[in-house]
Amino acid sequence: MSMSSPYVLLPYQQRWINDNSNVKIAEKSRRIGITWAEAADDALLAATTKQDGGMDVLYIGYNKEMAQEFIEEVANWAKHYKYAAEAVEEFIFKDQGTDKEERDILAFKIRFASGNEVVALSSRPNNLRGRQGKVVIDEAAFHDNLAELLKAAMALLMWGGRVVIISTHDGVDNYFNELIQLVREKRKNYSLHTITLDDAIADGLYQRICLVQGKDWSLEAQNTWKQGIINDYGDDADEELFCIPKRSGGAYLTYEMIDACMEDGIPIVRWQQNDSFAQLAEHLREAACKEWCEDTLKPLLMQLKPALRSSFGEDFGRSGDLTVIWPLQLQANMRRHTPFTVELRNIPFEQQKQILFYIVDRLPRLGKGLMDAGGNGSFLAEVAEQRYGQGVIEKIKFTNDWYREHTPIYKAALEDQMMTLPRHSDVMADHRAFTMVDGVAKIPTNKRTKGTDDKKRHGDSAIAGLLAYIASREVYSPIEFQAVGAVRETTTYADYMGDMS
Repeated sequence: MSMSSPYVLLPYQQRWINDNSNVKIAEKSRRIGITWAEAADDALLAATTKQDGGMDVLYIGYNKEMAQEFIEEVANWAKHYKYAAEAVEEFIFKDQGTDKEERDILAFKIRFASGNEVVALSSRPNNLRGRQGKVVIDEAAFHDNLAELLKAAMALLMWGGRVVIISTHDGVDNYFNELIQLVREKRKNYSLHTITLDDAIADGLYQRICLVQGKDWSLEAQNTWKQGIINDYGDDADEELFCIPKRSGGAYLTYEMIDACMEDGIPIVRWQQNDSFAQLAEHLREAACKEWCEDTLKPLLMQLKPALRSSFGEDFGRSGDLTVIWPLQLQANMRRHTPFTVELRNIPFEQQKQILFYIVDRLPRLGKGLMDAGGNGSFLAEVAEQRYGQGVIEKIKFTNDWYREHTPIYKAALEDQMMTLPRHSDVMADHRAFTMVDGVAKIPTNKRTKGTDDKKRHGDSAIAGLLAYIASREVYSPIEFQAVGAVRETTTYADYMGDMS
């Protein structure tokens, strides 16, 4: 960059606005001017007619001051470009809170001669309904419900909109950080820009500060300035300046802990039916269920290691929550491997029994199964106990005492990576739902999330995983056996040892 004739935007700002991805994310240091550059881009976009690709811009900050500052920056850029735009306008719109009551919210907008406008809205997801254009979510990590807000914003992509997400970090367990990890894992096809303080300085940030303030630039002065900024932020410097999110002290199961146990390629098998399925004749339901089991479950069950001890956990749901069946196999290194999980939604009691029996009948060397026996789950737990015996099936009624004793054991197993989990955002969200309530780690009654299928979840897979792990702790005793003949040809060393990776 030439100090005598610098570009208005620094290189990292130029790269940001030149990225026309449908969805792009900036994880950034504080005060490096990404929002300022975004305002420059949005002034151009809104000033362009719709016929030429222009559109409305919907800006969402987390407080009034951010909103006002952004709109004023857009207005300043419009003047710089010499585009016709009206003065910044304050207006009132109705904002519906979580209590369903409407409130008058002061908002800001600027209209362009193109017919487009830049509007600053509140962060309520329903405020995006009926709108179209480019959504800019600023300091996304600090919004109350980023997941729901993004869900509403993504709906605008269908008709040619775009979504921009800008933020510094606010902890490892924040949804903003989870989203970034999904992008890095190639599970979200979004564009990601990481801009630390060092990146910004390398692209001329301090030189620009010197130019604006009329100071002489030197490397020594730059290093002194940088160290002063780091000292000002103290323990928060890594997060605030270098895009390294802090570990959360309040979360029971952290993102990092769960992620370390996740493995690619572990199937999550799902079966869902509508209400009319329950009204079919019994033989039709049985036939449909048998066909599904043969087509979907049998190939997975055939892959189980025949010499390894098995266990399982089951969390029950009928019309609202899911039923999740989670088998485990105990490997020689004492690590519990998840071969697959099963999620059932709106499946009649008899077919749940049919599926459970199909799975458990084929689990090699079954040791123990823990089953949710609360409410309607008592039926399935009872018939399983009758079939497999009291020593094999343990019926669990969840109490604070039960959680207090067993959830810490599960947490320790995940910390030590002694169990594999399917790599899936629904499994992550379910496990993240564990919350300390009156000193006990459990899934709160009212803590429901929406899964990737847009259906409600209640930590279902996390409870099934917890039950499966606790069941597996009772099947690790040494196996005594006496050879009675030839070992079948399909049995190999790997059948006994499992995957030791």
